[in-house]
Amino acid sequence: MSNNKPMDHPKLFHALAIANGRIQLKHRIIYAPMTRNRGVPLRNREDEQELKRIWYPDELTAEYYGQRANDGGLLISEGIPPSQQGTGLLGVPGIFHPKQISGWKLVTDKVHAKGGYIYAQLWHSGRVALPHHTGMPTVSASADPWASEDYYPYPPPGTDQPVMYKDFPPEKLDEEGIRRVINEMVRAARNAINAGFDGVEIHGANGYLPEQFLSSNINTRDDEYGGTPEKRPKFVLDLLAAISMAIGSWNVGIRLSPFGLCHQTRSTRRLETWSNLIRGIKERSDIGPLSYIHFIEPRWEQLHSLEDKHRYLDSSGLGEVTLNPFREIMGDTPLISAGGWDPENCWDVVERGDADALAFGRLFLANPDFVERLREGKPMNAYDRSTFYGPTPEREIGYTDYPSWEEAKNRNGLRWYSKPFVDNVPDLLENL
Repeated sequence: MSNNKPMDHPKLFHALAIANGRIQLKHRIIYAPMTRNRGVPLRNREDEQELKRIWYPDELTAEYYGQRANDGGLLISEGIPPSQQGTGLLGVPGIFHPKQISGWKLVTDKVHAKGGYIYAQLWHSGRVALPHHTGMPTVSASADPWASEDYYPYPPPGTDQPVMYKDFPPEKLDEEGIRRVINEMVRAARNAINAGFDGVEIHGANGYLPEQFLSSNINTRDDEYGGTPEKRPKFVLDLLAAISMAIGSWNVGIRLSPFGLCHQTRSTRRLETWSNLIRGIKERSDIGPLSYIHFIEPRWEQLHSLEDKHRYLDSSGLGEVTLNPFREIMGDTPLISAGGWDPENCWDVVERGDADALAFGRLFLANPDFVERLREGKPMNAYDRSTFYGPTPEREIGYTDYPSWEEAKNRNGLRWYSKPFVDNVPDLLENL
């Protein structure tokens, strides 16, 4: 199946300045942050209780990112935990141990060798972590347990059955704990720059720690960090200020999902809260101009069907909501949009001014030369959902074995992408 060619819609392939002009992208097609769980355990002892709490990237990780790197293009890494306590999944390489930092240097060298850029997405999972994975207490904005019987999708280490999040309620971060977490994130940002990343993106979406502070149903505090739409953004703003001071605001982006439902985010007064956040980013003197802000589209959803998402928005009076109110506040800060873009629906978005760049996930995962294929209207490899996640002994399967166009065009029986194949079966992929 051929894609629509971009001949009448060239802006997706125009240059874009990010990082306050320090980086000039040659096109506006971004590789979205994609959880892959292909890290290597620092200790791989037979005692399963001892093990696998610290994971690092290696040469295979570098090959994976290097395959998708392209001249003048931006990749955003998978979510990278800043600390052991912030780790939410097995197999996810962090950036708090020397072995991890040296492993990420292999990755950034590969990307830069192809003329590309790469940002490290810093990801603290907060109450979505389990003590089975970290060996440490779970933390969040408040100590409230999960309000539903959601299960972690796989039996964690030390068990043979899935466990419910509500059985492991978080500890509330006091002011000292907040300072500690911010310091860990600052240290991770510095480590990322030392590993060769061109910048960092704070994962402030999908129900993880920053969004837990933003969400009224999770953040039930009554201090300066909660209680009103004006106070709930404070943690995120303080975090951005501290990282900006450490590495420069122009090297910092943030990902947001103001209308997301992931991990029980059911916040009220969303437009007010996230507008106050964006306004604070623009107005606080200790933050400075960010590299970009990366939004997940309002009507796209990670862990729920689109029907459920639309029903929720409609029932909340948000049926016609768009990102435009935030874009108006952002001014000239570049806006990256993610959520369901494909070779058929992507062409008019940048043209309309709805976004400055688009992030693509699963199809980019399955097509290392995605930018070229999109530019030329070439058929796409179909992705294999069953190989999205590790850990797995055969780490390269579904990871580094997707063929480029040159490799694929002579293969027989290759399954090509078509619109019906891109479904919305709930999964944990585009950056848990």
